[in-house]
Amino acid sequence: MRIVSFFGYFILLIVAWSLSTNRKNVNWRVIGWGAAIQVVFAAFIFIIPAGVKFFVFINRIVLAVLDSAMAGTVFVFGRLALSPGTVNAAGETSLGYFLAFQAFPTIVFFAALVAILYYLGIMNRIIQVFSYIFTKLMKISGAESCSAASNIFVGVESALVVKPYVQKMTRSELNTILTCGMATIASSMLAVYIFILKNQFPTIAGHLVSASIMNAPAAIIISKLMVPEDGTPETLGMNIKPFYEKENNIFEAIIGGANSGVRLIVGIVALLLAFLGLVELLDKIIGLFGGGLNYLVGANIDWSLKGLLGYLFYPFTVVIGVPLADASQIARIIGERSVLTEVTAFQDLAVLIQSDAGISPRSVVITTYALTGFAHVASIAIFVGGIGALVPQRLKDLTQLGFRAMIGATIANLLTASVAGIFYANSSILLG
Repeated sequence: MRIVSFFGYFILLIVAWSLSTNRKNVNWRVIGWGAAIQVVFAAFIFIIPAGVKFFVFINRIVLAVLDSAMAGTVFVFGRLALSPGTVNAAGETSLGYFLAFQAFPTIVFFAALVAILYYLGIMNRIIQVFSYIFTKLMKISGAESCSAASNIFVGVESALVVKPYVQKMTRSELNTILTCGMATIASSMLAVYIFILKNQFPTIAGHLVSASIMNAPAAIIISKLMVPEDGTPETLGMNIKPFYEKENNIFEAIIGGANSGVRLIVGIVALLLAFLGLVELLDKIIGLFGGGLNYLVGANIDWSLKGLLGYLFYPFTVVIGVPLADASQIARIIGERSVLTEVTAFQDLAVLIQSDAGISPRSVVITTYALTGFAHVASIAIFVGGIGALVPQRLKDLTQLGFRAMIGATIANLLTASVAGIFYANSSILLG
């Protein structure tokens, strides 16, 4: 299966190239160095002993931080915040799993923590290191490198770090910012995914961190294949510093971060309420007509939205290295992410792992990497609207690039999943 993932990597590159706006103008240096960064990082964490130890260390650190985040959650929500099977200091047992009371509140903590790291200058320095690597090796603009690097840690607010440069960006640069935003995840959302899968997948935290890092160069690769650079970026080859409006003191930073976390939770809840309801309605409509068609022609087609998306993503699920025995179920989960958001997809993955379906560890790891990104329909509005608010003059370009960027982000996530498939072996300790 590892050889399948290897060839799948190149198949995905060909798919992205076939969707290019200018197939003759591709900068192959970007593709080559982007792939090299992914491969070197994957080899470090999957194969090299020191890298494996580092991976486990990062996993423990993230889980320890998550445990700290639970202190405030348990204080506010009591037994509702206890994860299944746990008991609090008063001897009260958990009432079961509640996404709203267990996973979402940790977003506030992580948002505040990231705000502190920004205030202290730690996050800025980390972003500059990644940005320097992307700029020097791939020879892309400093602005898109800086934005891509910040996307490893934050969400739509990553555009703020290059705010002074967005107005004069080329269409290729804008596409890179959008693609990187949708292909990566915010650190504040890490807690949600960890909470959903930590019982079934002990090293989920480390894998999410590694996926988010590898998704940045993957997004650059796919973006530059789909919308090659045909202009001269203002910051080409320059190593720029992240733009940051520093708060007056650390308490102001904490308050601002926490408030951002609350707004994020409200946005996520609103999206889930709206999209899950609309998808259910669409399922009923499609099922009504599809069921009648099945009856007339004697077919047995799954006409639910998940089923149809599963058919669409089945070939991609196979080429990234998911075993054929699991491919049908995994394709439905990867497919549903494009409409129902990654939160629902991770929840369904957790249910599948717990079921009697017998899904393989290899499938679990590859699927985790494939889902670690904001590549869904709702993100088009979020990222286009968020960046458009900074530069209304470029809103037309952003809206034209939005759907293409979402497709690119989806391919980028699959590209990273194929890299995980190349290096993952069932004997690896990285599954826990």
